[in-house]
Amino acid sequence: MNGADAPRITDGPHVSALSARHPLSRHQQIGGLLVALLMATAFVVAWRTSLAVLLSVCAVYFLVSSIDKFVLVTRGMSGRGVITVSDERARAIDDADLPVYTVLLPVYGEPEIVTNLVAGVGRIDYPADKLDILLVLEEDDQETIDAISRADLDGITPVLVPPSEPRTKPKACNHAMALPTERSELVTIYDAEDIPDPLQLRKAAAVFAASGPEVGSVQARLGYYNERENLLTRWFAIEYDQWFSYMLPALSASNCVIPLGGTSNHIRTEVLRQVGGWDAYNVTEDADLGIRLARFGYRTVVVDSLTGEEANADVVNWVRQRSRWYKGYLQTFLVHMRNPLSMVRELGLVPALRISNLTAGMPIANTLNLLFWTLLLVWFAGKPDFMNSVFPGPVYYLCLLMFTVGNLATIMLGVVSARTRDKPYLLGAALLVPGYWFLQSMAAIKSMAQLIYKPSYWEKTVHGLSPMPGVSRPPRGSDNVQH
Repeated sequence: MNGADAPRITDGPHVSALSARHPLSRHQQIGGLLVALLMATAFVVAWRTSLAVLLSVCAVYFLVSSIDKFVLVTRGMSGRGVITVSDERARAIDDADLPVYTVLLPVYGEPEIVTNLVAGVGRIDYPADKLDILLVLEEDDQETIDAISRADLDGITPVLVPPSEPRTKPKACNHAMALPTERSELVTIYDAEDIPDPLQLRKAAAVFAASGPEVGSVQARLGYYNERENLLTRWFAIEYDQWFSYMLPALSASNCVIPLGGTSNHIRTEVLRQVGGWDAYNVTEDADLGIRLARFGYRTVVVDSLTGEEANADVVNWVRQRSRWYKGYLQTFLVHMRNPLSMVRELGLVPALRISNLTAGMPIANTLNLLFWTLLLVWFAGKPDFMNSVFPGPVYYLCLLMFTVGNLATIMLGVVSARTRDKPYLLGAALLVPGYWFLQSMAAIKSMAQLIYKPSYWEKTVHGLSPMPGVSRPPRGSDNVQH
C-alpha cells in the first residue's frame, strides 16, 4: 500500500487472474525462456565475465535485502505496529456487541483431534450463540471421521469436503465458507495443534470495532509451546519471534503488505468473499491472501495475542514443511508479478519490492547462499586463479563485508531477539544459527524442483511429535498420521 494513512478500497485486480493453478503465465514462460537462453549464451561465450556479473548482482541484492531486514526488525523491536488489547478490555465487551464469528478447523488424518480441541480451541472465550466452529474434514478421511462420530463435540459442526483435486487446505476452507454462512461477520482459521489465547476472538473483534473499513484483517502472533525441545525447535522459535513479534508489526507500521500467517488471521467475512477467498492451488494461501487483500486496498494489522503451535522437532519433517512454504512463496510471487505495473500501482513501489523480497527473495537467497558457500570452500581449498576474475576488487570487498559484518549482524539480531523476548534459553541456538541457514538452503532447492513438477502438491507435515501442554499422551512417531 502507498503511504496514505487510509488506503482507498478498490475493486482490485480480477480474482481469476490471481490463481496459482498455472504458476507461470504465457508471457512469463516466454520471458523465462529468453532469459535462460541469454544467460546460457553469455556463459558459453565468456563464463568468467558472466559469473562475475551474476555474483555482483547477487552481492548487491544481499546487501540491500540485509539492510532492509535489519531496519524492519529493529523498528519492530521498538514496539511500533502492534495493537494491544488488554484482557480486561476484551472481557468488558458486552456479548450483544460482539460479531458472529466463524472458526475454521481444517484437519486431515488426525483422529486425536478430539483431545486437541478440548486442550486448545475448546478453551475459546466467546458467546456460544455467536460462534460457529466448523471442523473441516476430508470425506475419505474415515479414521478421523470415526473418531469425531464417537465424541460429544458440543457446538462444533463437522463439514465433509468431497475428494477432489487439489487436495489442499485452502480448497477445504473455501468449501466450508461456500456453505450457508450468511450470518458470519468475522472468520479465522486454527490448526488442530493450536492453543490460541482464549480471549483472542474478543481482542480481534475489539480491533475491528475500533478500526475503519479499510482494515480487512487482523493477524495474531504465533509462537511455539515446545521451543525448548531441541536445537531445531529453538532455531524455529527464534525465527518465529523475529517474524511475528518484530517483522510483521514493522511492516504494518510502515504501511507495507503483511503476508498472513497460516493460522490466527482474522478476516472480515465480506472482505474475504470480495477478494475471492483462498487460492485452492497455492500451498501458502495465507501469504497470497495477505497480498491480495492489500491489492484490493485493505490493511492488515497485528494484535498482541499469542497462539501456541508445535514447532517441528524433526529435521526431515522440517525440510518437508519448509520446502512447501518456499514453493508457495514462489507461487505467490509469480502470480502477483504477472502484471508488475499493476502490482506496483496498487501497492506502491516500496511495498511491492518488500513483499517480493519476503516471498521469492527467501528461497532464492537461500539457494544462492549455497553457491557463495561453495565458492568460499573452493577458495580456501586451493585459491584457484579464476577466482580473481569472478570476484573483481569491489565485488570481493562487498562479499567479504557481507560474510563478516552481514552474517555477524544477522546472528546478533537473533541474540537480541532472545534477550528482548526474555528467552535466555535461546541464546546458544542464536549463536549456532548458521546451521539453520544450511537447512533453509536444502529446503529452498527442493522447493524450486517441486515448483516445476508438483506445483500444487501439498506435502504433508507430521504433527504430534511433541505433546501439547496439558494433554497426557505420548508423542506420536513419524509413522503416524499426517496433516
